[in-house]
Amino acid sequence: MANPSEITPHLFRTEYSKIVAVLCKTFDIKHIEIAEDIASETFLKASEYWTVNGIPDNPAAWLYTVAKNKTKDYFKHLSIIEKNKLVEVTTTEKELQVIDFDTKNISDSQLEMIFAICNPINSQETQIGLALQILCGFSVEEIANAFLSKTETIKKRLQRGRDTLRAYHFKIDSLGEQDIHKRLESVLTTLYLLFNEGYFSRTNNLLIRKDLCLEAIRLTLVLTDNQFTNTPKTNALLALMCFQSSRLEARTNDEGEAILFDEQDEDLWDKALIEKGNYYLIEACQNNSISVSKYHLEAGIAYWHTSPAGKDKWQHIVNLYNQLIIIEYSPVTALNRAFAFSKVYGNEKALIEAEKLNLITSEYYHGLLGYLYSELNIDKAIHHYEEAIRLTKSKWEKQTLQKQIHLLKQSK
Repeated sequence: MANPSEITPHLFRTEYSKIVAVLCKTFDIKHIEIAEDIASETFLKASEYWTVNGIPDNPAAWLYTVAKNKTKDYFKHLSIIEKNKLVEVTTTEKELQVIDFDTKNISDSQLEMIFAICNPINSQETQIGLALQILCGFSVEEIANAFLSKTETIKKRLQRGRDTLRAYHFKIDSLGEQDIHKRLESVLTTLYLLFNEGYFSRTNNLLIRKDLCLEAIRLTLVLTDNQFTNTPKTNALLALMCFQSSRLEARTNDEGEAILFDEQDEDLWDKALIEKGNYYLIEACQNNSISVSKYHLEAGIAYWHTSPAGKDKWQHIVNLYNQLIIIEYSPVTALNRAFAFSKVYGNEKALIEAEKLNLITSEYYHGLLGYLYSELNIDKAIHHYEEAIRLTKSKWEKQTLQKQIHLLKQSK
């Protein structure tokens, strides 16, 4: 029998935002706190009830039923209050009857929700932070790590953003194509960050969080089903997610430790996901007049990573990184380029490229230098691996780095 303490957090991540989105369709976006309170109460009841009575056969359906009943109870209570004073929330009995948690309504509601949150009346950073918190279930700490910011800064930003949204009314069918496209960039960035947190978690005991990867893919698929949001960029991002997800099983061993790319078992790569990645990448490049986005380039890089080894494979990857750095520079991109550069030109030349970056406060920088020095200077390699261990928050990354140090000491 499944343990409630194990399954409830997973369901919270996947179902909480669905409940909030559907209820916000009833309450309106300005009353989002009501929807969040009902969703939270639903999970509290689940935790208490399942501990005593066991988990139902269909836990998601159980949650939806409880959420619907709690919503009806809320409005029954509200109708009593209305006799004494005027209240702002007005929802009819007929509207309550049509609260529906079928697949289509959940998808439509989440699509409306993410575009409601990604509103230009807030800064793009605030839009993305709110979407990660409300729609994707991120904690303040997770959002702070995604933005490389302090938790207190993020906390204040999110509260200001909520205050601004509270007075705003929105439905996706009330916006035209131009308006939706103005918000689409923030939506795609949100899903990109969501996937990245799943692909390599900085804030969780798990190195990989497959539930986040799957949720990001599911929400991006929702975008491809809408005529206004099914754009080349959307398809390129979905291709990137498919290619990256295809290697998830090969990235960790049975103990949850990271397996470096060079040591991954290619037989564990998911060929079906690679084929889906190919399909969406082709879809992303159908129009010859499109401008190449960072998602196109990253999808191209991921495509080559899943391709069989060939003499030009890494040169193609380096070329794509060269373009990506021009479009949108980031330290991580520069470090990844240096790794690919080593595959083409050797570790010694790659070290010159990497050390120019001088990212001495980054664990990834020291991890890369440790890798590059491994064939050139074992003592320096060990030094940089030890520095990476000191800087990283991930216990699994610490274990992987410690293993590399152990192997280097054995080879001396």
